[in-house]
Amino acid sequence: MNEDLSEEEMRRALFGSPGKEAALKAPHLEVTSDQQHVSKSRKTSILRSPKLRVTLRVMSEFEGKAETLIYDASTLSSIVAEQEAKMQARKKKFKYFELVSIESI
Repeated sequence: MNEDLSEEEMRRALFGSPGKEAALKAPHLEVTSDQQHVSKSRKTSILRSPKLRVTLRVMSEFEGKAETLIYDASTLSSIVAEQEAKMQARKKKFKYFELVSIESI
């Protein structure tokens, strides 16, 4: 086999020789404005992520005045939702908290 092929010979071997067939096929591939597909506008639906509502009883001092803190977490994991609610309570300077409920919204 001949290993000294020119670039043009390699192209012909891989893709075939450009002849009248390629020139005739090119005009048929053009797309005119009449052939273009126009899609209808769609209303985008609002994606709602699953949420859990965590209710905590929070206190600043031990056995002091208790308040109720409600936190909505956008996760399905109740453990993660509880941790996020407790972090939110810590940010609001509460030291003691008790989990009341975790419910799906």
